[in-house]
Amino acid sequence: MKKKPSDATINVRGTEITVIRRQDEDYISLTDIAKSRNPAHPDDLIRNWLRNRNTLELLGIWEHLHNPGFNPVEFDGIKKQAGLNSFTLTPKQWVEQTNAIGIVSKAGRYGGTYAHT
Repeated sequence: MKKKPSDATINVRGTEITVIRRQDEDYISLTDIAKSRNPAHPDDLIRNWLRNRNTLELLGIWEHLHNPGFNPVEFDGIKKQAGLNSFTLTPKQWVEQTNAIGIVSKAGRYGGTYAHT
């Protein structure tokens, strides 16, 4: 993933991971992390991670603690479906449906999925 000149990087076990600033908060690139495991399809790895009930419970707790605009009703509906074979969720859907702020999904040249640090 190309980074903007204003973005920082950290090196984790030989892998460069982008860290962006958004509204004075740091977000780490989940896409860069996923690329270290699946270079051809990091988005698949992130979507599979979001299907996991434990992942969603962690994200929900974080949002409840840090986001007064979080939509708990939508979250409960998502959490009930988590783990089912038919359940899929993209980072963009998570953000749009729950009004989440802990995950950022960006399209385009400097796009990717980022998580609050």
